[in-house]
Amino acid sequence: MSTAISVRLPEYLAQELGEVAKEADRSKSYLIQKAIEAYLGDLADLQVSMDRLRDTTDPIVTLEDMRTELGL
Repeated sequence: MSTAISVRLPEYLAQELGEVAKEADRSKSYLIQKAIEAYLGDLADLQVSMDRLRDTTDPIVTLEDMRTELGL
């Protein structure tokens, strides 16, 4: 099931979206959906990264330690 959502875009962005949709032979809705999915995935990854950065029990690996472990 899908839900209709209305969004306002600046004219330049709407034009670019239309051009990309035409070139890719995809609907604007499809491209918007994929862009939102990618953004939400990136946001979730960022949250995990920030949580790990703030976790004082998570060990810190220095660049030198990583190079040594990788034999570089």
